[in-house]
Amino acid sequence: MTVVYFPQPKGVRDPDRPAGSLLLAQVKHLQTAEMSLPARYHSGIFSQAIQTEGEAADYVRAVTEAIHAAHDDAAAARVRKAPKRKRVIEIAAVADEAAERRARNRSRAKKKGGASGRKK
Repeated sequence: MTVVYFPQPKGVRDPDRPAGSLLLAQVKHLQTAEMSLPARYHSGIFSQAIQTEGEAADYVRAVTEAIHAAHDDAAAARVRKAPKRKRVIEIAAVADEAAERRARNRSRAKKKGGASGRKK
């Protein structure tokens, strides 16, 4: 079998190459996203000093991981336990108390001279 060699394309990522305007715009966008995160998730990388593609890649990786970590921690905090159900006996006791209150109110209304509790 014959081995065929192809020349390396010119557009391959070079970590030492100066970062282009599109990559620097993406870094600014990520800096804005990073500032909205809580302080404990900040990368500690000064984004204004980024000049090469390698530095930009490291910053993008750090901020992306921080965003994912913040999201995972927030999702874990949102997990709630189901409310504890009351026992049947407690519910029945509340119903009995309500019935007693209604009966007392009816007897008071009869004493005052009317079903609505108003005097005629």
